Amino acid sequence: MSVQQTFTIGTRKSQLALAQTNEVQEALQRAYPNFEFPILGMTTIGDQILNKPLYQIGEKSLFTKELEIALENKTVDLVVHSLKDLPTTLPKGMTIGAILKREDPNDAVVIKEGLIAKSLEDLPKGSIVGTSSVRRSSQLKRAFPDLIFQNSPDGQYSAIILAAAGLIRLGQKHRISQILPSNIILHAVGQGALAVECRDDDIHIIELLSVLEDKDTKLRCMAERSLLKALEGGCSVPIGVNTNFIEGKEGKRMLRLEGLVAQLDGSKIIRAEATKYVDYDEIDAANELGREVSKILIEQGARNIIEELKH
Repeated sequence: MSVQQTFTIGTRKSQLALAQTNEVQEALQRAYPNFEFPILGMTTIGDQILNKPLYQIGEKSLFTKELEIALENKTVDLVVHSLKDLPTTLPKGMTIGAILKREDPNDAVVIKEGLIAKSLEDLPKGSIVGTSSVRRSSQLKRAFPDLIFQNSPDGQYSAIILAAAGLIRLGQKHRISQILPSNIILHAVGQGALAVECRDDDIHIIELLSVLEDKDTKLRCMAERSLLKALEGGCSVPIGVNTNFIEGKEGKRMLRLEGLVAQLDGSKIIRAEATKYVDYDEIDAANELGREVSKILIEQGARNIIEELKH
């Protein structure tokens, strides 16, 4: 039998998705110079629905379903996702083969060119700030009550809020006016991280992808995804997270996870955090940390907010 030397990478056709996939392709090509990694772009449901914010659609797997069908049919051998787009429960037969080193997970402010403002604090009262994310708008409404956060149909914004990672990957870092810190807004689960999905029985691909894995990013993101899964949240629910490593007793590492659930108007925000000792490959400990923080949030009333939003 001949050894497979060409491995097709599936991706969405958006500019950002292709930039991210090129990043993965280049890393694989460096690691395996004798193999070929052609890219196959596809259009997903989420790419076709352009006139509605994601939270109003209600469909799961908006940006992944068509890619996973191609993976199942063996049209492609692996698929590159923004981890924040990947549901916490994967289809049967699929697995995350690798999570790459995370780019800046925070949200960024892009001020309209020509304005003298450098941050949200500088904008005049009543300024419209563009975002279609309920997570962003709910937190920022509370932090900046004099500004209007909305998905304006006419696009007349003084500023917009985007993921810093996406701007950086598109070569637009110079357009970032302000990085919003975690005391103002918690980022989305998995934001800034890339995941490579493959078939769970394809041992060859899983071994190939191991060179891409960043263990610290994986631990952080697994804790975040565990929290999201326990809360049964999605893009229609304002859920934010923040993770970082801190030093515990005797120099041992601890993973800290902060999470929040908010009402759409920002009138109520529930926060909780916890820490746990984790080694470099202790995925179970990271998952348990996520469940611990979700339990605290639920005890404080997060489940009521989530159920209200679902109905």
